[in-house]
Amino acid sequence: MIDLRSDTVTKPSEEMRRAMAEAPVGDDVYGEDPTVNRIEEYVADLLGKEAAIYGPSGTMTNQIGVHLGTRRGEEILLHEQSHIFNYEAGAPALLSGVQSRPLPGEGGVIPPDALRAAVGPENDHFAPPSLLCLENTHNAAGGTVYPLDEFAAVAASARELGLGVHLDGARLFNAAVAAGVPAREWCRHADTVSVCSSKGLGAPVGSLLAGDEAAIRRARRVRKAFGGGMRQAGTIAAGSLFAFERNIERLEEDHDNARALAEGLLEAGYEVEAPETNLVLVKADDEDAFIEALAREGVLAGHGKRGYVRFVTHLDVGAEGVERAVEAAARVFAKA
Repeated sequence: MIDLRSDTVTKPSEEMRRAMAEAPVGDDVYGEDPTVNRIEEYVADLLGKEAAIYGPSGTMTNQIGVHLGTRRGEEILLHEQSHIFNYEAGAPALLSGVQSRPLPGEGGVIPPDALRAAVGPENDHFAPPSLLCLENTHNAAGGTVYPLDEFAAVAASARELGLGVHLDGARLFNAAVAAGVPAREWCRHADTVSVCSSKGLGAPVGSLLAGDEAAIRRARRVRKAFGGGMRQAGTIAAGSLFAFERNIERLEEDHDNARALAEGLLEAGYEVEAPETNLVLVKADDEDAFIEALAREGVLAGHGKRGYVRFVTHLDVGAEGVERAVEAAARVFAKA
């Protein structure tokens, strides 16, 4: 099977497995795991932040960010197709007692005017808005890069309105590689930033939340309350550290493969959205039927936004695998 459902399906390489097996460990809840301490320092520096905290998943680090930026009964503002709003099990309400206000925007980008229009005057009837959540790259939009100037503009508007800013940067390094812009440039405009090691970077588990020292001190208590306080976590953190140190620049290979996949599917007769990074969206009248037909031909794909099937390139599928996926999709198209 050629598995293009997600970049989360990657397996750790033998070299990564050795790094995990040989990692020095300690009790991270006591702050005594040297490998966890090392990755937290490494990623904080990479993102231009004072500190970072290691967690088991991007959902958890996003939700810690939401919790830090809000109080119960307040409101977060975010894109209507954002991961936090659609794919994190209602966690802002469940864990932090805040409501979510979805905003429109092409390609995952929230225009400053849309943000300002959503923030009304102070009124006892309304949940007070306190946090803007942005996403880069934007998953549901097809791995689109949030242009830095537009990101800075809406973040500045948020500040003027008295809002904090959280960045869901699960695939932030895909954006950085595609745009040729250091990840820290987006992070300059956000109070907290969540980044994943378990997607295109290829680690089996792990995400980090970065921010200023005061925020990350508070985050340690929130992580504990959310069930994310781990003990000898250096065993998994070593895989994440390996991913950040070795696998950022190679993301360009995934982007190249995504472009090749899109071109091949287009030539085969499909309607395809041109990829900016490693996600390829293909229009389908019947998503389930298309996914099932692909699986019979040896290719796994997943659901994208409504009316589209999503293919995600990653380090476990090279150019040859992409070519085989195109051939399989062409056979499906010929039988339709």
